[in-house]
Amino acid sequence: MDVSSYVLLSQETALRRRLDVAANNMANMSTVGFKREAPVFHEYVETGEAAPDPAKKTSYVLDYGTIHDTRAGAFQATNNPLDVMIDGPGYLSVEAPGGGTAFTRAGFLHVSEAGELTTPGGQRILGEGGKPITVSPEDAGQLSIGADGTVKGKTGALGRIAVTTFGNEASVNPRGDGLYDGQGGTELPAAQTKLRSGGVEGSNVDPIVETTDMVEILRAYQTSQHLADSMNDMRKNALNRLSKIS
Repeated sequence: MDVSSYVLLSQETALRRRLDVAANNMANMSTVGFKREAPVFHEYVETGEAAPDPAKKTSYVLDYGTIHDTRAGAFQATNNPLDVMIDGPGYLSVEAPGGGTAFTRAGFLHVSEAGELTTPGGQRILGEGGKPITVSPEDAGQLSIGADGTVKGKTGALGRIAVTTFGNEASVNPRGDGLYDGQGGTELPAAQTKLRSGGVEGSNVDPIVETTDMVEILRAYQTSQHLADSMNDMRKNALNRLSKIS
């Protein structure tokens, strides 16, 4: 293939990536705490001396990764006092599968059979200092969560849910099942923690935006295909003319 074909191929690969991300957003419209993702692309310019002359100043599309939209989703009331939504930036800290700490915006909380506050997936909620929050049998039926994250039962305060923020949201990466990996987070003090109980945060995906994006991707791909067909016709005409000359 010539240089123009490689350029079009890089564009079509980027369009495929955009479509995959948009489709994943649509699939998670109803996922609690889900943050819309958007692909990031860089321009790659081939300037190496070993490159053919036409390619030395040719721009290609390079898939750089994805970022997530940090805007909060709408509050969805559940009337369950253990369900919480973070009112502002930050993530709930949970014990990651396999060890370590993961983060989530999905505020469905439960009391496990072991008497610990957990997510529906069984990950333990981590309180201040990375410690799990233990609930005694007498407290289990009378739990409440304050705006500062304090978990209270019949016998009094049992612990405080930790909310962690990140100065650079680009360092927070989805790992699946509503969980994120992150490095360099800061645990908010009680005075800065804002939780809203009795409901959870909905997905911030706008189906109209995603549908419009899919239509734009389709049209861009069709344009790329028309260009490829036109270049192919030009090559055929050139070969036909050369064959007549020879």
